[in-house]
This record gives sequence, structure tokens and C-alpha cells, in this order.
Amino acid sequence: MITRSYGSGSPVTLVAHGLGATPGEARIPASGLPGTRVVVTLPSHGDAPDAPEGYWDYGRIAADLGTVLADQAVGVSLGAGALVRLLSVEPDRFARVALLLPAVLDQRHGSFTLQQLSDLTVGPPIYVAERRAALARLAAAAGQLPGQVAVPDASVLAAVSAPVLVIGAVGDPLHPEDVAKATAAAFPNGELWLIDSPAPMITHRTEVRHRLVSFFAG
Repeated sequence: MITRSYGSGSPVTLVAHGLGATPGEARIPASGLPGTRVVVTLPSHGDAPDAPEGYWDYGRIAADLGTVLADQAVGVSLGAGALVRLLSVEPDRFARVALLLPAVLDQRHGSFTLQQLSDLTVGPPIYVAERRAALARLAAAAGQLPGQVAVPDASVLAAVSAPVLVIGAVGDPLHPEDVAKATAAAFPNGELWLIDSPAPMITHRTEVRHRLVSFFAG
């Protein structure tokens, strides 16, 4: 895993991207946040080395994220699931957390293929090409992640007292709104925002950025 820091000072925000995110896409959730943003690049993404065999496990990814010292965190999809796992073992780790497009909580969901991820990619042609090139390195992840859960039992998240914002999508088959609802409900101070779009990071980017800035401002 590689980390890059942007900005300076406090607070420090950990930013964990989703599976197949391009470098530019990984930075989107950090846009506009004050202080220092530490954006991770997981193995087999961007300029990070390929993942070692057996890497794609929520526990292992959570352990990697746990090496970053941060006051608050935001994760997208796979990154959101890894943050949930981290919070399950360190409930007081962050002062605030935002979870965007969670794909799984404590119930298994159907498998996915890299072709499905590619077909669901929308946006400008340059982005679509970059995204599909990124997915080409992730055959091992597509084979290992389906069937896994972020946490075996969501009830352990009741120990997390920090405010948690969950942003979900409507109509996204890879990030079901039921998972977003269940994730928000699992946290005592969980807040749910469902966006009526299958790709809110593309269609509602400005609104998402403003909501994140407001949320982390307290």
C-alpha cells in the first residue's frame, strides 16, 4: 500500500478508495477537506505494486489502513468495507467516518466479474478507458472478494460512538441501497443519505463533496 499526503495541519483524514479506482478517482472524496488528506493506493492500483497472493481480504486491508495515523476517515466501496472492519476492532479509532457506497456489511452478496465492473463504468471516455485499464490488474480480487463480508456480525459496531455518514446509491447493483441502510443503522450515530442515482460519484460529485465538507466540519 502506498500513501500520499495533500494539504497540511489538522485534522488528518484517511481516504480509502474502491476497487479499480484510478488515481484521480481515489482523490475525489478528499477534495475540499481542510487539514491533511492521506490518500492510500492499495496494491494493484495506480503505481502500487501488484498485490501479494491472498491479499484481498477485508481484515488484511483493514490492517493496512490501520497503519495510517488519522483523526477521521472516508472510504468508498471496498475502502468503506475495510474501514467498517477496522472500526469493529478499534471502535474509538476515528472522531468521524464517512462510508460511501458500501457494497457489503455482514450478509454475503452475489459474485461479480471484472466485465460487470467494466460494463457499469460510466463517465467521460478518458475516465472509462483509465478505469478499464485499472480493472485489468484485479483478476485476483474478483476471484477472492465475492462471498466475503465486512464484518461477521454487525452488532459489534454498536460500540462505535463516533458520527458515521453513509452515502448510498439507488439502482447500483454492486452497491445495494439495502446495504447502505443496514450500515447506517448498525452505528449508534449513523446517518444515511441515499442519492437517487446509480453512479452518484459521477452525477452528484459536487453535492457529495459539499456534504462531506459539512459533515467533517461537525
